[in-house]
Amino acid sequence: MITKDIIKDTVYELYRQAVIVLGDDVKKSLEDALKVEEHELARLNIEAILKNIELAEEKGIPMCQDTGLPVIFVKLGNVEVENLREGIEEGIRKATSEVPIRPNIVDPITRENTNINVGDYIPPIDIELIDEDYLEITILPKGFGSENNNTLKMALPAEGIEGIKEFVVESVLKAKGKPCPPTVVGVGIGGTSDLCLKLGKKALLGEIGKRNPDPVLAKLEEEILEEINASGIGPMGLGGKTTALDVKILKAHTHTAGLPIGVCIQCWADRHATTRIYDE
Repeated sequence: MITKDIIKDTVYELYRQAVIVLGDDVKKSLEDALKVEEHELARLNIEAILKNIELAEEKGIPMCQDTGLPVIFVKLGNVEVENLREGIEEGIRKATSEVPIRPNIVDPITRENTNINVGDYIPPIDIELIDEDYLEITILPKGFGSENNNTLKMALPAEGIEGIKEFVVESVLKAKGKPCPPTVVGVGIGGTSDLCLKLGKKALLGEIGKRNPDPVLAKLEEEILEEINASGIGPMGLGGKTTALDVKILKAHTHTAGLPIGVCIQCWADRHATTRIYDE
């Protein structure tokens, strides 16, 4: 039995880790961007971001004041689990009070803050059933400077790959500096309106710099990334070579009459943390 307390302590530690320590793949991509950057202001911005990351780890404090809305991805294997949602919510409450993490969750109508980062349908929990002997939990703290720039298009099938490319690039360029570039761009293609946006968010969990195993999607990722970075928007929207660190794509089969496209933009702080819990 994987108990509620184990889940609570796991989620607490994942949330703490995610908001304080950025993944090595993201840090390397920022360092690589600095190496090729010639724009003076862009260099200053990337250097400031890297110093910010370093200080967050040294001092054990969140790397950004917007510690996000906690999005949870679960892979549930052949294990017995006690009160999964309750354990996750208790872990978030604990992290909010002890890390501490800024309370961000409010009622959308009254704007009253719950003060615990938990509320109606929050955290959103995506559960995937797997044939393995473990429970895997991932937390993605999603800041809303970037989330507010997500887009959805229910495209027509005839628009095809060029239509997908055009919409994704257009979405990122329209956002300009609002999502704190250099960004990571997650793209979901297919499914339904809600599923393609969920896939776009899930795509943000992919390793930066690692191409999609599907050669068609890999080529599309590269082409979109190249077009975005040719825009010159640059770090923080103030000019430079790197507007996006990477583009990650996931797809789902869809209805013959549709081509849903969801674009989920993440700021430079592409924060997430994952662990597996085994029965033993």
